[in-house]
Amino acid sequence: MEVEVEDGKVDAAIKTLKKKLNRAGVFRKIKEKRFYEPPSAKKQRKKKEILRRAKKKLKKQQRKY
Repeated sequence: MEVEVEDGKVDAAIKTLKKKLNRAGVFRKIKEKRFYEPPSAKKQRKKKEILRRAKKKLKKQQRKY
């Protein structure tokens, strides 16, 4: 991943790089790989994430009406 530094604006370039890495899921992957996670725990975590996303989506839809 590359970010161009324009006119010495290093802070802005770092901010842009962090956004790109976050969108690509790099930080999430690093967090997941930090410790060993058994397959059963992975399945549980993924199910929880799916439920959380579904609840969030449902709340968002209800808020519109």
